[in-house]
This record gives sequence, structure tokens and C-alpha cells, in this order.
Amino acid sequence: MTRPNGPFEKVVHEADLCVVGGGMAGLCAALAAARHGAKVVLMQDRPVLGGNASSETRVHICGADRHNHRKNMRETGILEELRLTNLHRNRQRSFGVWDTVCYEAARYQQGLDLLLNCSCLHADMDGPRIASVTGWQLTTYRYHTVRAKVFADCSGDGVLAPLTGADCRMGREGREEYGEPIAPPQPDDRTMGMSILFQTRRHDRPQPFDPPAWACRFDRCDDLPGGSRAHRWWEMGYWWVELGGEHHSIADTEKLRDELLRIAYGVWDHVKNRCCWSDQAANWAIDWVQFLPAKRESVRYVGDHVLTQLDLEAEGRFDDLVAYGGWTMDDHDPAGFWAVKDGRPPTTHHPTPVPYGIPYRSLYSRNVPNLMFAGRCHSATHAAMSSTRVMGTGCSMGQAAGTAAAMAAGLGVDPRAIGGRIGELQQALLRDDAYLPWVAQRFGPLTASAALAASRGDPQPLGDGTNRPVGDDPHAWVHSPGDWVEMRFPSRRRVEQVTLLLDSALEMNIQLSYHQPDDQLNAPPPPLQRVFTVEALADGRWSPVAKVDNNCRRLVRLAVARDIEALRYILHETWAPAESSKLFAFYVD
Repeated sequence: MTRPNGPFEKVVHEADLCVVGGGMAGLCAALAAARHGAKVVLMQDRPVLGGNASSETRVHICGADRHNHRKNMRETGILEELRLTNLHRNRQRSFGVWDTVCYEAARYQQGLDLLLNCSCLHADMDGPRIASVTGWQLTTYRYHTVRAKVFADCSGDGVLAPLTGADCRMGREGREEYGEPIAPPQPDDRTMGMSILFQTRRHDRPQPFDPPAWACRFDRCDDLPGGSRAHRWWEMGYWWVELGGEHHSIADTEKLRDELLRIAYGVWDHVKNRCCWSDQAANWAIDWVQFLPAKRESVRYVGDHVLTQLDLEAEGRFDDLVAYGGWTMDDHDPAGFWAVKDGRPPTTHHPTPVPYGIPYRSLYSRNVPNLMFAGRCHSATHAAMSSTRVMGTGCSMGQAAGTAAAMAAGLGVDPRAIGGRIGELQQALLRDDAYLPWVAQRFGPLTASAALAASRGDPQPLGDGTNRPVGDDPHAWVHSPGDWVEMRFPSRRRVEQVTLLLDSALEMNIQLSYHQPDDQLNAPPPPLQRVFTVEALADGRWSPVAKVDNNCRRLVRLAVARDIEALRYILHETWAPAESSKLFAFYVD
């Protein structure tokens, strides 16, 4: 990296991967690539990471578990790691602390350089390939140019599309193009809109509200989407304060924000002064208002495969499956809030199976050889993207894209070539605790050679390669404090490290949300293994490898680095009293 002397000078960075966009998908992509040995630069145009999940927008992370209505479908891998850290640090559910959790993960990740407040505005091309991108950093008044082998657009708005000539689309496909029953009869340029939330706080005395003169006025409950029932949950505002689908969801953002603010303050005026719930809202007052609208849709890239409604409904059982989803096709009316005038609901939920797979071919450009993408700008139709757009699914795609980008950079090939090594990519993702439906983890010969024994129960599921409950099968060894499991090798063997996949209660609600406070965890999951020991047997004697205290991770790797005859895990304590805990995998390298 070259060092500038002052403002308006250029800093040049050399990298294997440049990730543009530091929302949840981009954060997971950057972390995954750096952890696989790539030199990564993450360029983010905001002062915080997390995108719509950050303190600037405060949207909860939805995913395949559908607010925990689909048990054990929660995304694991990097997202699970961040959420568990957040539960440990942030029991008060502060979005500012969550910002810090995301910042820490990126800022202190070896191999990852973080450029905050840096907005990508230019790309230099070498034929069809991207040679570099340049961003303007508002805080330092400097230009940052990143030269890289691979670029990943996780900006949501597909900012690299107009800068590189990458094939892309915006709007809704017509019904006949992909045979999608929920698509409109004819294609159009309409999208889903963007929302503005507000946060309220309860006080110990009545809090009057005098709306600003420019706020909208809504005298009747029926003037608002959902009628009176929809206005009861005012603690974190309303997602249906939404506009933009009938406008350009990038170019018109500023004027749409102004109109959304008028509606948001008008809705709160209605709740406080004109609604059947006004008495219950008497002691509540606005504590925060969102000024950065939370977008749902704008530009979508075109990859080697365009994911469709029919793909989702067929469960997405692709040979190159590298990510998964399960949210409904949650297709918001382009009119957003004003759809109420015509009696239309603000959104329509079309069913999808849980889970469905997402192919690798939807994560790289069909015409720019070194361009990848993840999040809501990946290669999908409008109909499919109405499901895959949610942030939990974006994290699943981001981890896959980052892992693949590191592989491509390391091998000196373009992302498309990794499609020929898809089994290798899938196994790398599974080793990092990503979940891939219908794909089992394969353990190495050292683990396969060992015999398992336990103080109680059957430890054999630890070797089945499915590292979470699926249906009625826990795919785990069930145990309690004081129990142990060991693997014994046929002869003395060299073991470098041991990996454990622990019980983070995938059946519980872990998200950071003000919408659903009653069933959310506010501390590490009760069955998660808090204190445990790993011991090694050599020359007939057991000795400690590590004792782990205050663990708050599901994926735990510990160095062994010795010649041993057996290895043993012993549970001492979970985070809260629990009938039992589960161990999903126990393997060595």
C-alpha cells in the first residue's frame, strides 16, 4: 500500500480479493476469504458494517428459520459466530454494540484491510476483466484504489455493474420468460421498495406528541396497511412504511427518504393521537428515527445461472449447491405504503420449501470473468430474489463467495473455474460450519481410522457428516456435564488439531430484534458448552490439550500438535442448566 502525504491523494492497495459493500453478505465474504489465506480489502461506504442490520437501519436478520418457525434451519458458519459473540457481549440488545461485534471481526481479522466511509465510484478494466476499483473516503478526503485478482460486489445496489459493463437487470421479468406463475404477465421496471423504521421507548409518565407540520395525517386506522391490528407493535416501527418500487430505487432514494419520513411521523401521530391504541401508547415516545432507508431491491447481476421461482419450489437440489435459503417469496407491492389506497396488501407471501439450495453459478458474472457477487444483487429473477434477499441467506451466499474467491486467487484461476472443483468448495464450507442441505461433510483418514467410545449414549452420529438436527434425527451425541467421548487410534498418530461442533441451540431464536422480544435469547444459549476440557493419551497417560472457559462459539478448533494414542472431550458446564447438550462433530487433522 502506498502512503499519501495528505488529502486528495491516492492510496493504492494490492489484494487477492476486493469486496465492495460491507453489509452482512460482504462482511461474511471478506472474513471467509481472509481466513482461507487471501489478502482482502473490504470497501464499505458507511461508517459501520452490517448494512441493513447495522445501527443505522436496525433491521433484524431473517433467514431460512423464518423467525424460528422452522426449527434447526438457522444459518451457521460466520453468521452464527457473530450472533453468538453478540449474545455474550450484548445482553441488552444494543445495535451499537452489534456494530462493534461486526467491526471487531473485520478490523482484527488477519489478512483483511478495512476501508470504511469509502464509496466505490470508478473501475479500471483490462479488456473484460476488472483491473482495479477506486473509492472516495469521505473522512480522509482520499482516493483508495484497490488492484485485485477477484472482485466481489456485495453492495446490494450492484454498484460495479454500470462501472464494469457486467450484465445485469432491474425490475420484474414477465411470466413467460422463466415460466414463473407469480411473475406479472409482462415485464416492467418495478421493484420492491425501501422502508424507514423508528424506535420508541416507554417512560414512566405520559409523553405527548405534536407532529411536525410536514408530517402526513392519518385519521382512520384503515388509512394504514393492516388496519388497527397492525398498529399495536410500535416499539420498532413498521416495515410497511415503504416506498420506491414505482420509482428508481437508487436514483430516487433521497426524495423517497423525505416522503418516508413524512409517512413515518404521520403514522406515529396516528398511533399517539388518533388510534384505538392511543391510550396504551400514552407513555411511549420516539427514541430514534431511521434516516438511511433499508432497501429491498435494485440491480441484480446475471450469472451463469439465473435462480428462479421454479428452482426454489423444486428445492434447489443443484450439483453445485453452495448456499441455502428458506424464507418465503415475500413479494412487496411496488406501491408500498400507498397500495392500501387500492385495497392491496403491502406484501404477498408465496410458499417455498425449507430449505432450498442456491447454486455456485448464481454467484459470479457471466461476462466479467473476475467478478463475483452475493446478497440481494446475485443472479436471480425478481420472484426468486423476493426470498433470497433476506440477510441470513445473504450471509450464506457471502461465505460461499468469499471461500470460492480465495480458492480462485490461490489457484490463479477465474471464479468460473472453481465450478470444476465444487466438491472441494463444498467441503471447505462444511469444515467452516456452513450448512449445505443434502451434502455431508467427509472426514479425513485419521478421523475415519479412530474408534469412538463415550461415557454414555451412542457417539457414532459424530461421524455421519450432518452437523445439525435434520427432521427428527439429532445427528449428535447427547450428553450432560461430567460426560466424555473419546476417539482412539489403532496406533500412535500425529494429530495437529481437533475440531468440535457444539450445541448453540439451533431450535431457539437468536436474532437481534426489537420486533419479537419475548422468545429471543438475551444470553448465550443454555445448552452451549461453556467449560470443557480436551485431553490426549500418550504413553498410557492422559494430559490436557486445552481447558476452554466461557466458550461462546459453536465451531471450536484447538491445536494439539503431538503424537497421541487417543483424544477425549469432557463437558464440565453449560451456559445455563439444561437437561442435555449435543455434540455434532468431533474430528482431527
